[in-house]
Amino acid sequence: MSKPTPEDGYIAPYTHPAAGWGALKYVAINLVKEKVAGGKYVTLFRQNQPDGFDCPGCAWPDREHGSTFEFCENGVKAVAAEATSKRVTPEFFAENSVTSLLQQTDYELEQHGRLTHPMVYDAVADRYVAIDWYEAFALIARHLRALDTPDQAAFYTSGRASNEAAFLYQLFVRAYGTNNFPDCSNMCHEATSRGMPVTVGVGKATVLLDDFEHADTILIFGHNAATNHPRMLGELRECARRGAMIVSINPLRERGMERFTSPQHASEMITGSSTKIASMFVQPQLSGDFALIKGMAKRLVEMDDAARERGEPSLIDEDFVRRHTHGYDVFVADLRAENWDDLIEQSGTTRAEIDALTEVYARGKNVIACWGMGLTQHKNSVQTIQILTNLMMMRGNIGRPGAGLLPVRGHSNVQGNRTVGIEEQPTEAFLDRLEKVFNFEPPRKHGYDVVNTISAMLDGKVKVFVGLGGNFSAATPDTPRTQQALRQCDLTVHIATKLNRSHLVHGRDALILPTLGRTEVDMQNGVPQGITVEDSVCMVHVSYGMNQPASTHLLSETAIIARMAAATLGNRKIDWLWYAQDYSRIRNAIEKVLPGFEDYNARIAVPGGFHLTPPARDRIWDTPSGKAEFIVHPVVKDTPIQKLRAEHGDKLLVMMTTRSHDQYNTTIYGLNDRYRGVFGLRRVVFINPSDMERLGFRDGQHVDITSVWADGVTRHVEDFRIVPYDIPLGCIGTYYPETNPLVPLESTGDGCGTPTSKSVPVLLTAHVAEAAAA
Repeated sequence: MSKPTPEDGYIAPYTHPAAGWGALKYVAINLVKEKVAGGKYVTLFRQNQPDGFDCPGCAWPDREHGSTFEFCENGVKAVAAEATSKRVTPEFFAENSVTSLLQQTDYELEQHGRLTHPMVYDAVADRYVAIDWYEAFALIARHLRALDTPDQAAFYTSGRASNEAAFLYQLFVRAYGTNNFPDCSNMCHEATSRGMPVTVGVGKATVLLDDFEHADTILIFGHNAATNHPRMLGELRECARRGAMIVSINPLRERGMERFTSPQHASEMITGSSTKIASMFVQPQLSGDFALIKGMAKRLVEMDDAARERGEPSLIDEDFVRRHTHGYDVFVADLRAENWDDLIEQSGTTRAEIDALTEVYARGKNVIACWGMGLTQHKNSVQTIQILTNLMMMRGNIGRPGAGLLPVRGHSNVQGNRTVGIEEQPTEAFLDRLEKVFNFEPPRKHGYDVVNTISAMLDGKVKVFVGLGGNFSAATPDTPRTQQALRQCDLTVHIATKLNRSHLVHGRDALILPTLGRTEVDMQNGVPQGITVEDSVCMVHVSYGMNQPASTHLLSETAIIARMAAATLGNRKIDWLWYAQDYSRIRNAIEKVLPGFEDYNARIAVPGGFHLTPPARDRIWDTPSGKAEFIVHPVVKDTPIQKLRAEHGDKLLVMMTTRSHDQYNTTIYGLNDRYRGVFGLRRVVFINPSDMERLGFRDGQHVDITSVWADGVTRHVEDFRIVPYDIPLGCIGTYYPETNPLVPLESTGDGCGTPTSKSVPVLLTAHVAEAAAA
């Protein structure tokens, strides 16, 4: 264990189970740190309840008849951040220039509290100053109307926006004339959204929460539930206690997948006991999941051959394959021809591990496959999602109780945003319905995603940027270039609850528009408004805030969008302000445009809401063939990383970015990552001890990181502390956004455009200061 140093943080093994008393301790710490008034603690007991509000954090589904405690440690952090008594007022900005604020860390910026007034940038004073809402909307309208073409504006969306706000937003932007909708999905589950529809006809989960009660095997790929979706551990605990086989397939062996103490179960808390979650751990190398899963499929065919020779039942669900799929014979022929040495080398695992994992899968009668961004942020991410769906199809594990596909979405309502039209590649059918209902011709040309938006800003093709939530400059790749792109804009607009880095990386004109949080009462015309969200299993439910707004000057996201639209386009064709007066009117419009939302307002009045049932759940395949498709992809050996490794040898490492336990996306709540044993630090490098010794580094040494990419751009970050860790050879882990500057803008997933933040080729060198001292 490294010796603790208050000024530098420290590393110490965390020996306790996930959650338990540690989680309750940090719940209390965050409520105190955020100065949440005692009267607002009751807010927690309305979190994720039928008559309460949906957690503003993750998109894990709620139990319809859950307990009083339907919140987790990280959900409390999100709520405390909204319910904080700390305020960022015009006086705060008068005392702090933008230049001085830029010197603060992301954690320090987060700690200032809630925004209270609309603000506009004053270039002479280098400060934000208060502006009247009317003047703010007039400024936006002037810029948008002055553009040569609507395609010179881009409209970003964070996952926290409600269905109502997101639908009105896309309606405004399309009525304005563009499909430039970069959104947070472009950076996380875009591979899911592009990969699954080709195989099973839908880009969403095919399971419900109740399916966990019937599953006997759960495969979890590239996902750290304890940090990213802590309430998922409650479901996994119940599965494990009744004997289900849970397998963690992740380069990092995470504490939450080892042991879990449930705060909802007094017996575990009192006795200090815990539940073992995963029974098997498989640690593929970064970007090795495709080869691993294809190896499983190949091994399953071999096992099936052997079973047939012995006169035993087939391990393949032949009835499902015959009735519901297309292309199986070609797929199997490709598997038989695949080389085992290539699969083993590319996966970073052993043949024994692949065989054992396939045995688990073959024994499972009801299998759920879950995955997070460990699968989706690679060059071959779309292919990986498709080979996983193919593997599940081989045994008919789609479209029946206790089995199916579960992409675990990161942010609350990122999936709902996409459902209601936040999509830079809208379908013709959606645009046709929009045209029919609202009587205007929406643009048909596909728009910019996140990466293309940044490139377009750099090229001067996008001059106005509007952000509906989020922290664009910190969340995106190639940070210096992204910041340069934003600074080249004529106008940047950010709709937000709290101050963040993006507000300080601004265009020539810039606005910060403060909005209500999910926990706050949204009153329109004297009537409290509910908003709706869609969770990771396609359940749509209503959410009502209960706290008084942080400031009387706040507007709801929906109201901001409506007034922005009215100022820009007027109310003649679409009465924007009428929609903002009563959100049920927006839901009625959604019902007319989108199939599956029939009787929208009536169905959300039922506790738990309703299910937007994907056709694949009922074994209806929305594909050109009308069947689920087996897709053939080769193992690619001549990748950019392998070419670079040929040049740099074994000094080249592959880096993944990840969250710490004290953050949510780019929001930094604290400086600890206790499950990984990191305290008071964020600039760390997790490295295999053998790699550390081989490269001549020592535990605790400070290093600089340089990414290697064939575009001539220097990408370099400094002063990161070496932390030996259980991670595959040749791989390292770091936190984002600190290492986002190392992710090349042009390095994206094939077929999805997602930045390859989980497979960045890098070199480590001794930190400049340490090297000079030596």
